[in-house]
Amino acid sequence: MPYNINHIHLKSSDPKTAADWWVKAFNFTIESDAVRDIGDRFIRCRSEGGLIVNISSERTGEVLGPGDADAHLGLEHFGLDSDDLEADIARLEGLGAKLVDGPRGDGPRICFLHCPGDVRIELIQQ
Repeated sequence: MPYNINHIHLKSSDPKTAADWWVKAFNFTIESDAVRDIGDRFIRCRSEGGLIVNISSERTGEVLGPGDADAHLGLEHFGLDSDDLEADIARLEGLGAKLVDGPRGDGPRICFLHCPGDVRIELIQQ
């Protein structure tokens, strides 16, 4: 059996606001939104390409550390394809993201953005 990526899970103090941002920014669809018996609000989203992105708040009794959208060890970012890097940068900045690196590169061109909720993303234009 191949090991495919099943989902990405983002934690947020306000999952609905976070999910709505991903809907506006990348045309995600919200598939479900519920408060689970473990106390967290859990929103399941799907990208146009089919990737599941879960967004949830703290569970009962759980204390989350601060987010970090800077380069760091561990899971640092995830990448999304772009047909027009400059247009996407401008659009995402209008939605509250901040360009932190790039654009750069001659083959594929890339940039990194700090998105709301302390999430770091890379945009890649082939």
